[in-house]
Amino acid sequence: MFITSREKAIIELIVKTSGKHTVHSLSAYLNVSGRTIQRNLKSIEGILKQHHLELKRNPNEGLFIDGKNEHIFRLIQQLAEANATDETPEERKLHLLIALLHEGPSFKKQVLANELGISVTTLTAYLDELAEWLSKFQITLTRKRGVGVELEADEASKRHAFASFVLVYFYEDIIESLYLLQKGHTYEQPIIGYFKPEYMLSVHHAVERHLAKEQLNLADNDYIGLVVYVCLTIQRSKGHFVLTGMEDIENRNSSEFRLMKAISKELNEGLAVMITDRDIQFLSVVLKGSKIQGPDAVYSDSIFLGHLIKNIVKDVSDNLNVDLTDDFSLFQGLLAHMGPSIFRLQQQMELFNPLTEEIKEKYPVLFLAVKKSLEKEFHEIKFPDAEIAYIVLHFGSALLMNEEKVKIKAVVVCPTGIGTSKMLASRIQKELKMIHSVDILSIADFQTASLTGYDLVISTVRLPFTEVDYLLVNPLLSEKDIGIIRDYLQNNIEKITRSKYLKLAKQESSGKGSGEVRVLLSEIKDVHKSMESILDHFRVYKKGNAESHVQILEEMVSQAETDGLLTNPPAVLKKLLEREQKGGLGIPNTPMGLYHCREVHVEKLVFQAAHLDHPVIIKGMNGKDQEMKSLLLMMAPEELSKREQEILSLISTSLIENNLSMMIFSSSNEAMILKKLEELFLDYLQNNLIKD
Repeated sequence: MFITSREKAIIELIVKTSGKHTVHSLSAYLNVSGRTIQRNLKSIEGILKQHHLELKRNPNEGLFIDGKNEHIFRLIQQLAEANATDETPEERKLHLLIALLHEGPSFKKQVLANELGISVTTLTAYLDELAEWLSKFQITLTRKRGVGVELEADEASKRHAFASFVLVYFYEDIIESLYLLQKGHTYEQPIIGYFKPEYMLSVHHAVERHLAKEQLNLADNDYIGLVVYVCLTIQRSKGHFVLTGMEDIENRNSSEFRLMKAISKELNEGLAVMITDRDIQFLSVVLKGSKIQGPDAVYSDSIFLGHLIKNIVKDVSDNLNVDLTDDFSLFQGLLAHMGPSIFRLQQQMELFNPLTEEIKEKYPVLFLAVKKSLEKEFHEIKFPDAEIAYIVLHFGSALLMNEEKVKIKAVVVCPTGIGTSKMLASRIQKELKMIHSVDILSIADFQTASLTGYDLVISTVRLPFTEVDYLLVNPLLSEKDIGIIRDYLQNNIEKITRSKYLKLAKQESSGKGSGEVRVLLSEIKDVHKSMESILDHFRVYKKGNAESHVQILEEMVSQAETDGLLTNPPAVLKKLLEREQKGGLGIPNTPMGLYHCREVHVEKLVFQAAHLDHPVIIKGMNGKDQEMKSLLLMMAPEELSKREQEILSLISTSLIENNLSMMIFSSSNEAMILKKLEELFLDYLQNNLIKD
């Protein structure tokens, strides 16, 4: 039995005082935080499960162990014989990783084993597990006779691997340490055996202060991740582990680079450390992969991503037979989440989602539908289960599912209906959580049975019925068989869910109340005002000999003031140019550039175009220079209603909807573009307001 001394003490206390000790009393008795006790209880639940026991709470939150007396007695016996340790396997693997990354370049196995206080056999097992982990970050762990253990990788990969390991296995320890540091607690030893406490506290204060100044909000795990990366960068830099090849990864004019530059300057002065521009670029990439944008932002520049997300929402809707295509909150939430997410995946930054397995078990059908759609729309990006699980939560919220309503039923057919078929049915439910129930039929019974209640037919032998759609598997259910069943379910979700979700949708729609009339009237008013403003003031400027696109913008903004659409043209122009500085606005593979902003001096929604006789060179959204002949200008007030945001999103995503749309919006034909806008708006009204 592997158990820590604290876990052993907790079990003994619970056994001795059954139902008396709570999490709070245990934390006070053992002089640790409640969070630490909660974490230990998770491990204890696993130990108890091995002994056919359960950890339960009485009405007063008192902890007790439930199970047969003989099992409790056997547990006590094993506890008495067990040699408790104060280090978990993860802690030992962390020490091993620290040694390999910071004390290398190479180690003899025996030296490493002695340093960690473990056997060479245990060390070999740990090295195997670490090698698999490190391979995700393009790091090779080699073991050569006569040389020892070595890591082969660039510095950036090593930092990503180490930070990710810390965040996956020691996230709560970092949170607890930061909390205690802020309360004045002093640490004599490095936090989790590596981070200097004074560095962590200074980094926390600097990051918190500058994020607040920029009015940026990060999710808790992203915030802790950024603190870990900055601390790691400082300590690696002080150890003379230098980054290489970071010159072109992040634009030095980006908001992320400027923010990390300001944080680094403060830390350089306060801690007497040197964070180089390469380090700042590295940290800018981390920040860019974690930024959470405001929920009411207009993502006009996320044209391609918005287009793909609309396809995903439609695809999942079709598969589940539930229409989510008009749910702008879902679209907006996915857009806010997936921008940084895709950037993370492209930079091969590991994502940790503690709820992955729970989400897969709770929403198995939805998980398959989302996974299938992501694979269809994003050919070059492989989404790991942890990332898919986050996206599933967005859809789950939109569907208002406390638990998934679709239950997949399978039937197993075998020659007799006994023996191996029962073992197969049990394995199917264990390995494929999305299958809710499995019935067993003999071939004789199967011929007369009604199959309308089953979503999946699985057989261990070839069936003599050619009209039946079934999967042939090995009675022992190999990994290949599991993959075949999973693929079948993923590719046939629409067929499986059609009748079930249609019934559910009818039930939910019949429950709608009549108190929504005033809300609907308010939304109609917003939509009417928005569409009228855009249609009334749309125009195409013909620009023959403009010196630059800045001059064109200046003229368009000035005219907008004359038309009563905005005040203070210099402030609006400044906002437009600041947005261009943050990243390219040219739409790749088109002659269009979309310039947009939300500004306090803009009074109405504005969408206009300027057609240039001679193209100008601007930066594209893909970071490359491109020619622009059509400048599209979209401006909006600082405060927008949900419906107003929808209207702007509708226009921006329609720009690249298909080849015809791209041709229309890039033309100089004002009447044709106006007609396209009218069609868009009419379709929106029919599908979003009239339908409701």
